[in-house]
Amino acid sequence: MTRISAALRALVPAVAALVALTSAPVAHATPRPKDFVALSEVDPTIVQEMRYFTGHNFTGHRVDGYRRPVCLLTRPAAEALHRAQRALLPQGYSLKVYDCYRPQRAVDDFVAWAKDLGDQRMKQEFYPRVDKTRLFDDGYIAAKSGHSRGSTMDLTLVRLPARPTRPYRPGEPLVPCYAPKGQRFPDNSVDMGTGFDCFDTLAHTLDPRVRGAQREHRLLLKSTMERAGFTNLPEEWWHYTLRGEPFPDTYFDFPVR
Repeated sequence: MTRISAALRALVPAVAALVALTSAPVAHATPRPKDFVALSEVDPTIVQEMRYFTGHNFTGHRVDGYRRPVCLLTRPAAEALHRAQRALLPQGYSLKVYDCYRPQRAVDDFVAWAKDLGDQRMKQEFYPRVDKTRLFDDGYIAAKSGHSRGSTMDLTLVRLPARPTRPYRPGEPLVPCYAPKGQRFPDNSVDMGTGFDCFDTLAHTLDPRVRGAQREHRLLLKSTMERAGFTNLPEEWWHYTLRGEPFPDTYFDFPVR
């Protein structure tokens, strides 16, 4: 009996390890659904500047899951974006997307970065007036993103003919995202009052401090996108989601490629 008890006690650590392994959540890379398309296949005229494929974003590094600088969307979202582009082109403008479908692993990368309080290399540009400890509480970073459902995009307006934006040079001096346009990083977009991904209340679409041409540009983007079937996130002038999106409850994790 003593021998049996000793043998069972010896098995306990192995059994416990096996139970822990089988019960732990496993991240599975989901395949790209057939309902997703490359935006360039639906409308090649829309400018693409995929920021998270580069180091010029609030993390300072290429974000996990972005293997190619391409915009992927559900087909209904891409077709609605095409309608918005058709309305803008005769007015001398083009849409420019900064981000489209975002895999869950990229969102996880954001969360890990936000928890690393020692990494603040891009603070001076993207969140100069926000303490990094507040990014979750203030809603700038979250564990889930509508982008992972495939029908949300971040975008702006570009005056035609569009000039290319120069490459970002890692380590170059950073300027606050709410500084005058002539002082900020030389994005080829129109002046929206702040740069993209500006963690600041000035980025709220209808912030009353944003006036003149900046406000007109925001309202032109908003009205055009709303007529095409999108809804704006009030806290971010660049953020739009297709109404009646096809995957309202599904968060995908296939890489952008």
